[in-house]
Amino acid sequence: MSNNKSERFRPCGGLLGCGDDGGRQYMVEPDAVDAALAGATRDRLENMDELNQDALQPYAATYRVSRRRLVGAGGVLGLLAAIAPTSLLAACSTLRSSGASAASGGRTHVVESSQETVRLGTFDGTRTDILQIDSGDTVVYPNTWTHFTNRFQPGVSIAQLAQWRRDNPGKGPHSIVGPVGVKGARLGDMLAVRFLKLTPLEWGANLNNPGELKTGALPDEFPEGSIRFIDIDTARKVAKFSPSITLPLGPFQGTFGVAAPEDREVVGRIAPGVVSSVAPGQHAGNLDLKELQEGSTLYIPVWQPGGKIFTGDSHALQGDGEVNLTALETGMQEVRVQVQLHERPGWEWPFAETDTHWIALGVHRDLNEAFRIALRNTIAFLSRRANLTRHDAYGLASMAVNFRITQVVDVNQGVHAMIPKDIFARDLRQSIRVV
Repeated sequence: MSNNKSERFRPCGGLLGCGDDGGRQYMVEPDAVDAALAGATRDRLENMDELNQDALQPYAATYRVSRRRLVGAGGVLGLLAAIAPTSLLAACSTLRSSGASAASGGRTHVVESSQETVRLGTFDGTRTDILQIDSGDTVVYPNTWTHFTNRFQPGVSIAQLAQWRRDNPGKGPHSIVGPVGVKGARLGDMLAVRFLKLTPLEWGANLNNPGELKTGALPDEFPEGSIRFIDIDTARKVAKFSPSITLPLGPFQGTFGVAAPEDREVVGRIAPGVVSSVAPGQHAGNLDLKELQEGSTLYIPVWQPGGKIFTGDSHALQGDGEVNLTALETGMQEVRVQVQLHERPGWEWPFAETDTHWIALGVHRDLNEAFRIALRNTIAFLSRRANLTRHDAYGLASMAVNFRITQVVDVNQGVHAMIPKDIFARDLRQSIRVV
């Protein structure tokens, strides 16, 4: 036997405690795995959606265990990541957390908020890309600007905010960063945007405009505008609404989308290639979908070459409906996303995905029609991805899918359908993909 440690551990990929020593074969003991894995972690590992089986085969043979038992050691393998070879880690790297693989490979790009990268209240598809990325790349947006090109700061009055809104008719209050182009993205493709990190500022505010601006769900009942500034404790992940009310954080980007289509009606079109950031649509945009937190994935159809990604409107938390106009509005210390390009998956509406749900979306000026769009997208998803007849998909949607009001304050109102993953048998669940 060689005394060279690299030779000694090579047969099992270099993992400490695994190798050929005097004719004995070592591996991670099953009892150790049992002790290390909590129930929730074990369930997640046993319900891996995707695994590179071909890459695992040589390691399974070396460990003299089945692929299933090798997967069962995943929690321990994760703890040994610092010393495990990248080839073995790559075999397990396609464990799906919520619709997209963990960030790996590709390049990381940083997009600062500045006068050159930010525009007030529009998705301007005519602008030259501020950055072009490849599929699989990660984009980091540090210190994103608050509303009205970062003029929205602690202490600003509701009267001043209302005036800024009057001064920019047709546009949103959002500071929109972009566009970021994705090389090779074409009409009919889809971008999968996974939210890896979302860290808000240490303050935020909730407000409703004066009733005369006709914003919010009940403008006539609240003629006086108001604003409340709220401290955010990012370490404890809470916001203090009052001495007796504490709110758990749920940071997300209220606005994330691509350049809007030119060949169909788009609410809020300002000029050819330019739309307001207020109304969401088939290009996603101002969805205000609170489920788009860390670990979630947003799938957006591509309508223009390169897609042209825009984002803004940072929220520390929000309730479904966003009824008075705003969430806990803030900026982000960091937004980190990974973008994957998928060719022609056949969808014309955005979808989202979390660890527990697939989410079908619908937006329209009429809330009833927004619901119908979300329902049709749900039926199409269940028919095409779960292999159900349309009648069965319609029935399953009625029995098992929850339809929620996303928001009612952005001209186009939103409904999202929460399709639970755990109703499907494991084999079927593992085969279902948005793209």
